[in-house]
Amino acid sequence: MFSHPKKTETSKITLMLAALGMMGMMTHTGTARAADDCIAHGDLDPMYCDMDGDLVADAPAADQQEDPDTLVFAYTPVEDPAVYADIWKPFLEHMEKVTGKDVQFFAVQSNSAEVEAMRSGRLHVAGFSTGPTPFAVNLAGAVPFALMGGDDGRFGYTLQLYTRVDSGINTLADLKGKRVAHTSPTSNSGNLAPRALLPAKGIVPEKDYEVVYSGSHDQSILGVVAGDYDAAPVASEVVERMVQRRLYDPNEVKIIYESKPFPTTSFNYAYNLKPELIEKIKEAFFTFDMKGTALGEEFKGVSKFIPVTYKEDWDVIREIQAANGVKYTPDNLK
Repeated sequence: MFSHPKKTETSKITLMLAALGMMGMMTHTGTARAADDCIAHGDLDPMYCDMDGDLVADAPAADQQEDPDTLVFAYTPVEDPAVYADIWKPFLEHMEKVTGKDVQFFAVQSNSAEVEAMRSGRLHVAGFSTGPTPFAVNLAGAVPFALMGGDDGRFGYTLQLYTRVDSGINTLADLKGKRVAHTSPTSNSGNLAPRALLPAKGIVPEKDYEVVYSGSHDQSILGVVAGDYDAAPVASEVVERMVQRRLYDPNEVKIIYESKPFPTTSFNYAYNLKPELIEKIKEAFFTFDMKGTALGEEFKGVSKFIPVTYKEDWDVIREIQAANGVKYTPDNLK
């Protein structure tokens, strides 16, 4: 059953994930051989095939599909993984009931580690941040199927560019010569979107201001508050949750630019799971009521999971990444 990954369980979890990893690598090896004859890969790694043109990996042959006894779930890297293990507990208990599987929360330390975990077969269900989602799709066989949304079916977040209220920075033009924190190279709102959108507003990252990578949205906004950075582009949903948890005083900062909405964290299953299990995983997401749960409290403004497709709902993200010359390779995933 769902369990918090305490220190006393670390070795057990590590051994389990290592074993799953070996199984996963063997499965991917077999799939790679099967994909050798594929004539449609698109941006996908050669080990995957996309004959139906939906931009995600096709399911492998039946004898290569996985039906693990324990489902391993991960949520996108956050500042305090232990807090999120508790927040996700009610949902993971629900997923256990629906799927009939044990479910293990796996705390990941970076986007690249999360993608590699799914690629090697150690991770079956995962939430990937907006920017890294295309990397997970193309490098790890992740299949996005859900986002958090409201009762009206709407979803999304914005890029917000913050600075201190006393920084003297009031417009984008004032960023010239300043030190601005981007989160990580693959982050959408924290790096790729400002690089694609700000030049049309008269400010070019790297050219007009110095880019410093902070590592996460949390560290970017906290660095602005502390005066370590002059400004920072961050995801609106992240800073909203930080305010709710009183991690910083919103009166100390101000927004000087905000974009149109982007899709939020995608929830994915590994492409090589058995179809019957995939349907149960989807059922678990789409029948879960967030209201009154720790998950619902953490993610204000959303009440349920809503269905999405990578081809349609990540179109704007792929456009931003293409504008930045992003290639979906392991070396480019940071």
